[in-house]
Amino acid sequence: MSQNPRAERRHLPPGPPPREPLTVDEIDVTLLRALSADGRRSVAALARQTGLAESTCAGRVRGLLERGTVRGIHAELDPGALGFTVEAMVAVRFGGHVRGHVEAFRDEVTQVPGVLATYNTSGSEDYLVHVAASGSDALRDFVLDHIADRPGVVHVETSLIFESTRGVGLLPGAASS
Repeated sequence: MSQNPRAERRHLPPGPPPREPLTVDEIDVTLLRALSADGRRSVAALARQTGLAESTCAGRVRGLLERGTVRGIHAELDPGALGFTVEAMVAVRFGGHVRGHVEAFRDEVTQVPGVLATYNTSGSEDYLVHVAASGSDALRDFVLDHIADRPGVVHVETSLIFESTRGVGLLPGAASS
């Protein structure tokens, strides 16, 4: 690793080219709405809703997964019910923007229990880390142990989340399907 971070930045390969958005038809949109509303819905129920044969419907869902249109189907857990009574957004700013520091942060912090998501952002902060903790002491310890002392981090600001409300998502009408 170079002693001069500016020299290191100049020799970085370009990022991936922009991706063309995948095309989806009305049947795909109906499937996506149904899966967004209830990811446990059976292929038989999806087939009835779309008017497709079950095998065709299963193939369509498989295609949405293989193309990456559907990244996965997950259970949404309630942090409070699991003893994580405090949620926060932790804003992180790096000094120098050394790629190794940023990539190590992303790769390592996402593996810490209690981290719900990380967001690499533009603007005054470089990362937002959505975290759940069992209380204010646990939140403080998380910030001190896993964020503030990381290489390259020059500023950390923690904002408590008092309430969280989901938006309608990418496909309006999905929640009511």
